[in-house]
Amino acid sequence: MKFLHMADVHLGCEPDGRTEWAQERKRELWETFRDSVEDAGRMKADLVLIAGDLFHHTPDVEQLREVNYLLGSYPGVCFALIAGNHDCCSPGSAWEDFDFAPNVAFLGSPRTECIRFPSLSCEVYGFSYDRSRITQPRYDSLRPAKNDLFHILLAHGGDRDHIPIDPRSLDGSGFDYIALGHIHKPTVVIDGKALYAGALSPIDAGDEGPHGYLMCETHGRAVEAHFVKKARREYVSCEVKADESDTVFSIRDRVQAAIDIRGRENIYRVTISGQRDPLVRFDTELVRSAGMILDVRDESVPAFNLDELVDRFRGRLIEYYIAGFDRESPDPVEKKALEYGLEALLYGRKGPA
Repeated sequence: MKFLHMADVHLGCEPDGRTEWAQERKRELWETFRDSVEDAGRMKADLVLIAGDLFHHTPDVEQLREVNYLLGSYPGVCFALIAGNHDCCSPGSAWEDFDFAPNVAFLGSPRTECIRFPSLSCEVYGFSYDRSRITQPRYDSLRPAKNDLFHILLAHGGDRDHIPIDPRSLDGSGFDYIALGHIHKPTVVIDGKALYAGALSPIDAGDEGPHGYLMCETHGRAVEAHFVKKARREYVSCEVKADESDTVFSIRDRVQAAIDIRGRENIYRVTISGQRDPLVRFDTELVRSAGMILDVRDESVPAFNLDELVDRFRGRLIEYYIAGFDRESPDPVEKKALEYGLEALLYGRKGPA
């Protein structure tokens, strides 16, 4: 059996909501999902598992119709899905009365259900969230029926507020494969048995690294899983180290060069570190114009020559200010206070708010 495992698609989310590319990102989530479903059809997958949070919020009828059209367009592929904490199947929601295509199995009850696919000699177990927060470790006690079928558990959670998961309990549960959702980074919990596919696409700056789905194939009871990168973009942290020769344009050029290497399609968070000329302050908005940059943090420090300042301002306030600090202290707070105070005294500038 060949099956595709995806999770945390978050359709309807608008990542990077205050940026000029936010609407494009919102559309990309749908396009990446559609492309992944097409992959399943093209590769002749038997089954697609969607382990919760297909939507960013509990869906309305229009969203369900769009998804149902996509899944129903591949009648030779079976689909099984659950609702997670973001798109929970709460009482009265559009999930409850929606009629999915014949090849789509929605395990929408808050109680464990089992869907059997006789042509695949397979059973899929799972339940949906009926609220956004479930603190009970509900997967620890789940066990499949005692038969010769291949047993899959669709599960969503893994932290204190969203169904805590004990890997030892999963390992002894009797399921042949456990398709996990909720954690956005692809993660192996039990090798070849319990895996997080990660988010299909990244939706916030904490989702660094590649994203996509898992393509799995059974060999008896064993499962061989391969990660397939599908997201069109990644979030990337980029650090540029300044020195005393740098200007804002030289920093911007170096950021732009780093982006050209890592990919202009990606979204960046930039940190400027190192020591700069005390007379220079980097214009972070100008640096942001170098690419798709969420924010720029200037953590560079002025390269003050304290001995030179003491000699230059001997008998004046700046000498006394410097003398009030332990210049050998490793305390970063004390160092920052010295730097910000000197900038204010020398140039009338304030430290960061």
